[in-house]
Amino acid sequence: MSAETHGLRGRFGYWRFRFRVWRGQRPFWAGLLTLLAGLPIAYFPYAHLSLGALSLTMATTAGSGSLIIGVLLVVLGLTMWFQSAVRVFSGVASILLALVSLVVSNFGGFVVGFLLGLIGGALAVSWAPGVPPADGGADPAELPGSGKGDDGDAGYVPPPGSPYAAAYGEYQADPAGDQAATAPQHPVDGAETVDANGRHSAG
Repeated sequence: MSAETHGLRGRFGYWRFRFRVWRGQRPFWAGLLTLLAGLPIAYFPYAHLSLGALSLTMATTAGSGSLIIGVLLVVLGLTMWFQSAVRVFSGVASILLALVSLVVSNFGGFVVGFLLGLIGGALAVSWAPGVPPADGGADPAELPGSGKGDDGDAGYVPPPGSPYAAAYGEYQADPAGDQAATAPQHPVDGAETVDANGRHSAG
Protein backbone atom coordinates (compact mmCIF):
# COMPACT_ATOMS: atom_id res chain seq x y z
CA MET A 1 0.00 0.00 0.00
CA SER A 2 1.47 3.33 -1.07
CA ALA A 3 2.14 6.32 1.11
CA GLU A 4 -0.48 8.30 -0.82
CA THR A 5 -3.16 5.78 0.15
CA HIS A 6 -2.11 6.04 3.81
CA GLY A 7 -2.35 9.83 3.53
CA LEU A 8 -5.85 9.66 2.05
CA ARG A 9 -7.02 7.28 4.77
CA GLY A 10 -5.53 9.51 7.44
CA ARG A 11 -7.27 12.61 6.08
CA PHE A 12 -10.55 10.72 5.76
CA GLY A 13 -10.28 9.52 9.36
CA TYR A 14 -9.47 13.04 10.54
CA TRP A 15 -12.49 14.62 8.85
CA ARG A 16 -14.69 11.74 9.94
CA PHE A 17 -13.64 12.37 13.54
CA ARG A 18 -14.27 16.12 13.16
CA PHE A 19 -17.74 15.39 11.77
CA ARG A 20 -18.55 13.11 14.72
CA VAL A 21 -17.49 15.81 17.17
CA TRP A 22 -19.56 18.42 15.31
CA ARG A 23 -22.56 16.07 15.21
CA GLY A 24 -22.36 15.36 18.93
CA GLN A 25 -22.54 19.05 19.85
CA ARG A 26 -25.99 19.67 18.32
CA PRO A 27 -29.32 17.86 17.68
CA PHE A 28 -28.10 16.49 14.35
CA TRP A 29 -30.75 13.87 13.68
CA ALA A 30 -33.55 16.22 14.73
CA GLY A 31 -32.33 18.83 12.26
CA LEU A 32 -31.92 16.27 9.49
CA LEU A 33 -35.44 14.85 9.89
CA THR A 34 -36.96 18.33 10.09
CA LEU A 35 -35.09 19.42 6.98
CA LEU A 36 -36.23 16.33 5.08
CA ALA A 37 -39.82 16.90 6.24
CA GLY A 38 -40.01 20.17 4.36
CA LEU A 39 -39.11 18.62 1.00
CA PRO A 40 -42.21 16.46 0.33
CA ILE A 41 -44.53 19.06 1.84
CA ALA A 42 -43.25 21.73 -0.54
CA TYR A 43 -42.84 19.43 -3.57
CA PHE A 44 -46.05 17.44 -3.93
CA PRO A 45 -48.44 20.39 -4.47
CA TYR A 46 -46.36 21.43 -7.51
CA ALA A 47 -45.52 17.97 -8.83
CA HIS A 48 -46.57 16.82 -12.31
CA LEU A 49 -46.59 13.13 -13.14
CA SER A 50 -46.78 11.86 -16.68
CA LEU A 51 -48.17 8.39 -17.37
CA GLY A 52 -47.80 8.04 -21.12
CA ALA A 53 -50.19 10.56 -22.66
CA LEU A 54 -51.84 11.18 -19.30
CA SER A 55 -50.58 14.08 -17.21
CA LEU A 56 -51.40 14.05 -13.52
CA THR A 57 -51.21 17.30 -11.58
CA MET A 58 -51.42 17.37 -7.79
CA ALA A 59 -51.58 21.16 -7.45
CA THR A 60 -54.03 22.49 -4.89
CA THR A 61 -55.45 25.86 -4.01
CA ALA A 62 -53.15 25.96 -0.98
CA GLY A 63 -49.96 25.52 -2.98
CA SER A 64 -48.40 28.70 -1.66
CA GLY A 65 -49.12 27.64 1.92
CA SER A 66 -47.45 24.29 1.32
CA LEU A 67 -44.40 26.03 -0.10
CA ILE A 68 -44.16 28.31 2.93
CA ILE A 69 -44.47 25.40 5.36
CA GLY A 70 -41.84 23.41 3.51
CA VAL A 71 -39.38 26.30 3.42
CA LEU A 72 -39.94 27.03 7.12
CA LEU A 73 -39.27 23.40 8.03
CA VAL A 74 -36.02 23.46 6.07
CA VAL A 75 -34.99 26.68 7.83
CA LEU A 76 -35.88 25.21 11.22
CA GLY A 77 -33.79 22.12 10.48
CA LEU A 78 -30.76 24.28 9.65
CA THR A 79 -31.42 26.34 12.79
CA MET A 80 -31.22 23.19 14.92
CA TRP A 81 -27.78 22.52 13.45
CA PHE A 82 -26.21 25.94 13.65
CA GLN A 83 -28.18 27.58 16.51
CA SER A 84 -28.73 24.74 18.96
CA ALA A 85 -29.50 27.23 21.75
CA VAL A 86 -33.00 27.73 20.27
CA ARG A 87 -33.60 24.01 19.72
CA VAL A 88 -36.71 23.96 21.94
CA PHE A 89 -38.38 26.77 19.99
CA SER A 90 -37.40 25.14 16.68
CA GLY A 91 -38.76 21.78 17.81
CA VAL A 92 -42.11 23.18 18.94
CA ALA A 93 -42.43 25.22 15.74
CA SER A 94 -41.69 22.21 13.55
CA ILE A 95 -44.29 20.12 15.39
CA LEU A 96 -46.92 22.84 14.89
CA LEU A 97 -46.05 23.22 11.19
CA ALA A 98 -46.23 19.46 10.70
CA LEU A 99 -49.73 19.44 12.22
CA VAL A 100 -50.84 22.36 10.03
CA SER A 101 -49.50 20.60 6.93
CA LEU A 102 -52.08 17.83 7.41
CA VAL A 103 -54.89 20.17 6.29
CA VAL A 104 -52.89 22.46 4.02
CA SER A 105 -50.47 20.32 2.03
CA ASN A 106 -51.97 17.03 0.80
CA PHE A 107 -52.11 15.41 4.24
CA GLY A 108 -48.63 16.61 5.15
CA GLY A 109 -46.90 15.49 1.97
CA PHE A 110 -48.82 12.20 1.97
CA VAL A 111 -48.05 11.73 5.68
CA VAL A 112 -44.30 11.39 4.95
CA GLY A 113 -43.46 15.02 5.69
CA PHE A 114 -45.86 15.07 8.61
CA LEU A 115 -44.18 12.13 10.36
CA LEU A 116 -40.66 13.40 9.68
CA GLY A 117 -41.52 16.85 11.04
CA LEU A 118 -43.23 15.40 14.10
CA ILE A 119 -40.32 13.09 14.99
CA GLY A 120 -37.69 15.75 14.24
CA GLY A 121 -39.42 18.32 16.43
CA ALA A 122 -39.78 15.86 19.30
CA LEU A 123 -36.08 14.97 19.07
CA ALA A 124 -35.12 18.64 19.11
CA VAL A 125 -37.21 19.35 22.20
CA SER A 126 -35.82 16.36 24.11
CA TRP A 127 -32.16 16.83 23.11
CA ALA A 128 -29.72 18.18 25.71
CA PRO A 129 -25.98 18.83 25.41
CA GLY A 130 -23.69 16.35 27.10
CA VAL A 131 -21.68 17.25 30.19
CA PRO A 132 -17.90 16.85 29.65
CA PRO A 133 -16.11 14.73 32.27
CA ALA A 134 -14.05 16.46 34.92
CA ASP A 135 -10.34 16.82 34.13
CA GLY A 136 -8.94 15.81 37.47
CA GLY A 137 -11.41 13.64 39.31
CA ALA A 138 -11.86 13.41 43.04
CA ASP A 139 -8.93 13.06 45.42
CA PRO A 140 -8.97 9.47 46.74
CA ALA A 141 -8.10 10.76 50.22
CA GLU A 142 -11.24 12.92 50.21
CA LEU A 143 -13.63 10.14 49.24
CA PRO A 144 -15.97 8.66 51.89
CA GLY A 145 -14.31 5.87 53.81
CA SER A 146 -10.79 6.91 52.86
CA GLY A 147 -9.77 7.42 56.48
CA LYS A 148 -8.70 11.04 56.07
CA GLY A 149 -9.90 13.02 59.05
CA ASP A 150 -10.25 16.69 59.62
CA ASP A 151 -6.65 16.98 60.81
CA GLY A 152 -5.37 15.76 57.45
CA ASP A 153 -3.97 12.44 58.73
CA ALA A 154 -4.79 9.56 56.44
CA GLY A 155 -5.29 6.09 57.92
CA TYR A 156 -6.48 2.69 56.90
CA VAL A 157 -10.18 1.88 57.15
CA PRO A 158 -10.93 -1.85 57.04
CA PRO A 159 -13.81 -2.83 54.77
CA PRO A 160 -17.09 -3.91 56.39
CA GLY A 161 -17.18 -7.60 57.24
CA SER A 162 -13.44 -7.98 57.64
CA PRO A 163 -11.98 -9.40 60.92
CA TYR A 164 -10.59 -5.97 61.79
CA ALA A 165 -13.84 -4.04 61.32
CA ALA A 166 -15.12 -4.69 64.87
CA ALA A 167 -11.82 -3.73 66.48
CA TYR A 168 -11.64 -0.60 64.38
CA GLY A 169 -15.17 0.36 65.44
CA GLU A 170 -14.25 -0.01 69.11
CA TYR A 171 -11.17 2.11 68.56
CA GLN A 172 -13.23 4.83 66.87
CA ALA A 173 -15.67 4.78 69.81
CA ASP A 174 -12.95 5.18 72.49
CA PRO A 175 -9.53 5.89 70.98
CA ALA A 176 -8.12 7.22 74.30
CA GLY A 177 -9.04 4.09 76.23
CA ASP A 178 -7.60 1.85 73.54
CA GLN A 179 -4.32 3.72 73.58
CA ALA A 180 -4.20 3.58 77.38
CA ALA A 181 -4.78 -0.17 77.32
CA THR A 182 -2.07 -0.83 74.76
CA ALA A 183 0.50 1.71 75.98
CA PRO A 184 3.53 0.20 77.82
CA GLN A 185 3.69 0.82 81.56
CA HIS A 186 6.95 2.38 82.71
CA PRO A 187 7.59 2.40 86.48
CA VAL A 188 8.40 5.62 88.21
CA ASP A 189 11.87 5.91 89.67
CA GLY A 190 11.91 4.52 93.20
CA ALA A 191 8.52 2.79 92.92
CA GLU A 192 8.07 -0.93 93.37
CA THR A 193 6.40 -3.07 90.77
CA VAL A 194 5.10 -6.61 90.91
CA ASP A 195 5.81 -8.89 87.97
CA ALA A 196 3.81 -11.90 86.86
CA ASN A 197 5.61 -14.23 89.35
CA GLY A 198 4.79 -12.08 92.34
CA ARG A 199 8.33 -10.80 92.88
CA HIS A 200 8.89 -7.19 93.86
CA SER A 201 11.39 -5.07 92.01
CA ALA A 202 12.44 -1.48 92.49
CA GLY A 203 12.57 0.94 89.60
